[in-house]
Amino acid sequence: MTITVSKCGVWLLDEVYQKINAGSFGSRLFAWGENAYGMIGDNTGVAKSSPVQIPGSNWTTISAGQRSAAAIKTDNTLWTWGFAGGGQLGDNTILSKSSPIQIPGTTWTDISYAEVSLAARKTDGTLWVWGCNACGQLADNTIISKSSPVQIPGITWNRISGGSCHYMATKTDNTLWVWGGNSFGQLGDNTIISKSSPVQIPGITWTDISGGRVHSMARKTDGTLWTWGTNTRGQLGDNTILSKSSPIQVPGTTWNDIDGNGCVSMARRTDGTLWIWGYNNFGQLGDNTISNKSSPTQIPGTNWIAMSASEYTAAAIRIDGTLWTWGWNNNGDLGDGTVLNRSSPVQIPGTTWRDVKFNYLSSIAIQC
Repeated sequence: MTITVSKCGVWLLDEVYQKINAGSFGSRLFAWGENAYGMIGDNTGVAKSSPVQIPGSNWTTISAGQRSAAAIKTDNTLWTWGFAGGGQLGDNTILSKSSPIQIPGTTWTDISYAEVSLAARKTDGTLWVWGCNACGQLADNTIISKSSPVQIPGITWNRISGGSCHYMATKTDNTLWVWGGNSFGQLGDNTIISKSSPVQIPGITWTDISGGRVHSMARKTDGTLWTWGTNTRGQLGDNTILSKSSPIQVPGTTWNDIDGNGCVSMARRTDGTLWIWGYNNFGQLGDNTISNKSSPTQIPGTNWIAMSASEYTAAAIRIDGTLWTWGWNNNGDLGDGTVLNRSSPVQIPGTTWRDVKFNYLSSIAIQC
């Protein structure tokens, strides 16, 4: 039986969670770290080294970009804030905002940043993107940036995940599609040519995806994990530093959840163990070293339930609702009330955390 986290921070059997996930269980939203463009959403530009609550309640889905953030409420409204230089806030301006603003519509259900662009899915299965388009990441067959949502053709989109300048998405038939920047093979189509419209990766059993800066991760329904793209820091997990332009398998068949960002990759197994690999110059691998790892390294414990990686930091939540962070901390990125780097997990106060997203130098998290 699979145990997962509900929207209100309660750990439940997966089949129960699926029912609750469609309901109206909301939570409080917190942010911390660097705040130069208002990414913390507290109507200031002052960095915070411990969690600060963003006004409002009933927050349910979150995503963090490069100095910008987005969140969905239980009423399916979408809110964005922070840096807007690429139009990534979606409000038809390039004006940064230090508190959440609403994007039109009441049927938003999933979101993912690709640093300075944002993709969002609606309940009808349509997929929308906006922001920077220098690499074709808006998939509208142009390289013209957009400051309001643009629809990608199709009505059967299921999951989305952004890297730095590329996106990955699955459809309800478990096919995998990619587009955007491809200079390091991060699209996985055996080329290094960028694409401004979706291209399919072979296979019909893809179930989970995560985009790193210039690498990608994807899981199949059989529990196997596949990676591709740049590998200079060992982020592909194949015990080499050779980049790959098509999917290669990471050893094992019990992978259950994945997250990649920057030059770091994280994955959880069905037994609740947490594994991480890649860049480690600030201790972001959490193994009490600052040495890069080119194959999965285990974080102590067997009860991890959620996780998030970034270029310099990482975080994970345990089944008891505790939140743990590690890595770079110069701007209070870890939320532990200090500016001291950590090479192993430190606990953030509270026991009802249920989701966390790290990106660049700040973080957002949901707590009941």
